[in-house]
Amino acid sequence: MDGIIVINKQKNYTSHDIVYKIKKIVNEKVGHTGTLDPLATGVLPILIGKGTLCSKYLINHNKTYQVELKLGKKTETADREGKILEEKEVPLEILEENKVNKTLQEFIGKQTQIPPIYSAIKVNGKKLYEYARKNQDIEIKPRNIEIYRINLLEIDKQEKIIKFEVSCSKGTYIRTLCEDIAKRLETVGYMYNLNRIQVGEFNISNAIGIEEIQKSENPKKTIEKNLIAIEELFNSKESIQLNDKKLSLFLNGVKLTQKKQDGIYKIYNNTKFIGLGVINNKLLKRDIVI
Repeated sequence: MDGIIVINKQKNYTSHDIVYKIKKIVNEKVGHTGTLDPLATGVLPILIGKGTLCSKYLINHNKTYQVELKLGKKTETADREGKILEEKEVPLEILEENKVNKTLQEFIGKQTQIPPIYSAIKVNGKKLYEYARKNQDIEIKPRNIEIYRINLLEIDKQEKIIKFEVSCSKGTYIRTLCEDIAKRLETVGYMYNLNRIQVGEFNISNAIGIEEIQKSENPKKTIEKNLIAIEELFNSKESIQLNDKKLSLFLNGVKLTQKKQDGIYKIYNNTKFIGLGVINNKLLKRDIVI
């Protein structure tokens, strides 16, 4: 079984939990692209079999989230799990639609962002949250990110919650974005809920829950039914036909002359999909073979 299945992760599951459960069903190599925190829900692409080899082509995907930002309190972890560090008033005027909308739009574009201390980013071989748990100071370098789109969905004035949808680049921390928005509104806040609705071309409308798979009559067949094949995953890529002789050379790692632009190509022998090849300086080299 080779390909990708899009899981709709529910709360309190880690990404590793999902990988483990899928692996137990398919008895194949399994991986994921883009970790989701246990409290977060939504799209988690799971790579199965030779689909794991496609990871390098998927890790830079842009992402879209639906976010709930709760104002008035700042927490240690920048989400609802951490202990409260600070409380601040939230005047009703800062929850007016025009003000919130204007503030959100100010975050569109390229910018730098300092990741939260409670994150899995490694510094000097240790994850940041390991430093945080030991109350050790560590310099956190800012990252370049980009916010492509941010739209206000709803304002709950009673609960002091702002709901919005944001499309952003890889490496964007929504917890930090929430704190920065609250600061721009002259208060404090934390990420209350997070739902990832899109990763690249993988949309939540095409995702399936792990419990739905486990409760099905035949979980393995359910996965197969929802599996995106590697060939389908690269539908937009141009194809190259190889005859038997050239295919044999290709499979043995020989570089073949191809007068095409550099990039990824689907490789076929007649109608049979062989896998993926990469052209660099007019030379075609095998990459992933099914």
